[in-house]
Amino acid sequence: MHAGTPLSNAPWIWLFSGTGEGPPLAAALRQRGWRVRVWVVAAVAARAYPRDEGLVVEVGALGGADPLRSTLQAAGRAGAAPRWVVDATHPFAQRISADLARVCPPLGVPLLRLQRPPLPPGRAVLLPTLEALGQQRLVGRALLLAIGARQLAAARAHSPAAAHHARLLPSAGALALAMAAGLAPERVACLRPTESGLLERALCRRWGIEAVLARQSGGAPEQLWHGITQELGLDLLLLRRPPEPEGVVCLEAADLLQRLGDPQWFLPPGSAP
Repeated sequence: MHAGTPLSNAPWIWLFSGTGEGPPLAAALRQRGWRVRVWVVAAVAARAYPRDEGLVVEVGALGGADPLRSTLQAAGRAGAAPRWVVDATHPFAQRISADLARVCPPLGVPLLRLQRPPLPPGRAVLLPTLEALGQQRLVGRALLLAIGARQLAAARAHSPAAAHHARLLPSAGALALAMAAGLAPERVACLRPTESGLLERALCRRWGIEAVLARQSGGAPEQLWHGITQELGLDLLLLRRPPEPEGVVCLEAADLLQRLGDPQWFLPPGSAP
């Protein structure tokens, strides 16, 4: 964890996020005067957030619904419950989103979900599940898997492609999952996504990639694969974005910030954020 001073009893927001929308959203909230507590999974994600006396960054596994419930209950008993919980996790981080949706409403903690705007599918083929890979034109072809390490084994099990390659985040856990899925070490690249797509293009050319499997996550990563596959004449397969948890208010960034408002609205007279 890194932070300045601990959060006081002034209104604060608990933000669950990563390195995509999280840092700019946290900065926008701080500019509005909110105190912000950020939860991220990996230490590398914490480094994307600035040091700020009104910003606490915590790193680690959430541990499921029960630890989250206990933390919120303890904060409530201390009179320091968050004014909002904001779920800005990845669109495919279903477990975390489901835990937040299960815990927050019964405790009376307002929950908002940051929604990435969908991108036009363009030339891409949308797959409802990984099982649908079996119906795609992949026999005898080289497929690049850009879907995250946890889904590699399932993708390989259903894919009829002749050769499978993977672009993964640089972590020991991701590499171990790739090896467990049966990918050859020389067909795995552990690197963070680039804004320019330069490395991704180089990988596609080096490996002779003919089709790319990515996720319909919206935002820059998906946009990158649309551009690369169109430029190189590759097929793009997108795993369809899962539905959001029922009953959760989902808003794009501008509308979410407007809904959160200003912490001064929630301060008693004479208090300071």
